[in-house]
Amino acid sequence: MDLKKFLKKISEATGISGFEGNVRDIIQEEFRQRADEVWQDNLGNLIALKKGTEEPENRVMLAAHMDEIGLIVTGLEGNGFLRFAPVNGFDIRILPGQEVTIAGIELLKGIIGCRPPHLQTPEEAEKVIALEELFIDTGLPGGEVEKKVKVGDAVSINREVVFLSKNFLAGKALDDRASVAVLVGVLEALQKMKHNWHIYAVATVQEEVGIRGASVCAHGIAPKLAVAVDVTQGDMPGISEITTFPLGKGPTILIGPNVHPRLQELMVQVARHYEIGYQIEPCAGPSGTDASAIQVSREGVPTAVVGIPLRYMHSSVEIIHLLDIERAIKLISAFITRLDEHPEWKQKETFFPGKGKH
Repeated sequence: MDLKKFLKKISEATGISGFEGNVRDIIQEEFRQRADEVWQDNLGNLIALKKGTEEPENRVMLAAHMDEIGLIVTGLEGNGFLRFAPVNGFDIRILPGQEVTIAGIELLKGIIGCRPPHLQTPEEAEKVIALEELFIDTGLPGGEVEKKVKVGDAVSINREVVFLSKNFLAGKALDDRASVAVLVGVLEALQKMKHNWHIYAVATVQEEVGIRGASVCAHGIAPKLAVAVDVTQGDMPGISEITTFPLGKGPTILIGPNVHPRLQELMVQVARHYEIGYQIEPCAGPSGTDASAIQVSREGVPTAVVGIPLRYMHSSVEIIHLLDIERAIKLISAFITRLDEHPEWKQKETFFPGKGKH
């Protein structure tokens, strides 16, 4: 896989929560080249099965969400302007001046506008512009807009990927398409490695609006183990080092109640054995990733979480480091091949510290 080329392609693709079709088609093409079977479930999750050498009940689920935050049209004004609402997560302060694509009858370009400073009162100029004061301008007259756009159409931010120095990359929707790239990379790596467990790599939908895709998919697959891959907060000026992680130092391995302690320990052991750079990420509650749903699916699924440090989350200029993605691929691939050294995971029950076995 050409990592830079793939990241550019999926970052620039459209696919807000509930409207993931465009990016799903791109990922499906990559999955099909590296998996034995690929299909889409009823909610829109894309599932790739890479078969192992043992019984099919020994299943590992890898999950990363393909949906992105975006906007939805809520009203059409007679003079051709569109009103909109965010589909989760957007910082209203960054919206003015953004270029967008409206998925109407045809794809339509527009920009998000607002009153210029010259037409604002001094009081208004000192405040963040309210969502109600923003609009999308397509440059078309009202009659033309009404023929091409309707209430409920999805709106995506436009942003071309920018390759910065020393393996840094900036773009939109890298939360969480950087992690989708990890799944593709793992499937590719496993083509050259022996693994006994069956691997279900899932590009999930609607994570940004309630972790819905992972919930139904985990129920359908019924994995014995799972690994959720998502982004985590990268370091930046003015933010505590306790809550952020440096880019380029390797992926994070989560520790906390959303993670099975023995899986976390195994992840760390694998990273150390293969000298893969990693960082420990403590999380005192739900991780806010697909793991939150997978962990409590059916009778419970032992789950691990791997994070990709990312700056400026939920903006159109999210920044990642390519080495973190490459190391995450190596970590998860090696983790899968080492599972047979721990036969207890193949049993109906697994063991927590304090439950008789350690």
